[in-house]
Parts: sequence; structure tokens; C-alpha cells
Amino acid sequence: MRPTLDDLGEVIGYVLKRAQSALRTRIDDVLRPLGVTTPQYACLELLQRTPGISASELARGAFVTRQTMNAVLRGLQDRGLVTRADVAPSGRARPVVLTESGVRLLAEASGRVAAIDDLMISGLTEAERLDLLDYLGRCITALEGRTDPPVPA
Repeated sequence: MRPTLDDLGEVIGYVLKRAQSALRTRIDDVLRPLGVTTPQYACLELLQRTPGISASELARGAFVTRQTMNAVLRGLQDRGLVTRADVAPSGRARPVVLTESGVRLLAEASGRVAAIDDLMISGLTEAERLDLLDYLGRCITALEGRTDPPVPA
């Protein structure tokens, strides 16, 4: 029997989307005073953790399109938070690097986002937190397996 609108709280995908929406709202709220959007923050974080990452990889990691990532990078570059080579050293990819200003802003933003993450899991024990990571990892693996979903009878 398929769930109705009355019991959407029992539909895991719906509950995950609600959690993602609540998390995004909270992150947007703490980043706004810094003048940073969530995709910009994700980009800065990825650049720090993965030096030399391509714009395509940045887009995938920040869950945005390549076109959106190009706009994000332009905005960060205009603010002096990243530098981007004028020409690619090889191929077409132009390396993007955090500036000192970008590193400082990222440190402030990361602390704020970590506080939201801590709040989100504050009702969980350490074992439950580890279980949640495991369960979500399994869900991701199943969905990224690229198999067609079963068709309801």
C-alpha cells in the first residue's frame, strides 16, 4: 500500500528531503552575514580540501551545474577569495586557488557550518551518529548503482 499525504513522515525519501531543506536553510542563515552562499561555501571547502580540483569536479561536489559553478567562481574571484589562471597550463582546465582572504573567510564559514552540523546530530549518541553515516552511505551506494527501480505491480 502506497503512503498517503497524511503519512509522508514515513516515506524515507521525503524525510531526507525535509532534513536537507532544514539543513540548507540553517547553513544559508549562518553564511548570509559573511556574504557567502551555500554553493560558494561548498566551492571554497572543496578547493581547500582538494587542491587542483577542476571546475567540473567542483560543480559535482557542490551539487550544481557547470554553468552555475562558473558563476560561483566568478563571484568568488571578483571578491578576491580565489584566483584563477588566465590560461590553462595544459589542456583546458584553469587552476583555481584560494587566496589568503579566501582561507580566512573559509575558516569563519567552516566554524559556523560545523556548529549547524553539531546541532543537527545533537540528539544522537556517537554510536547512532556512526550508524546514520553507515545507513546513509548504503542508501547512496544503492542509488548510485544506476539500476532501474522496480516497477510497482
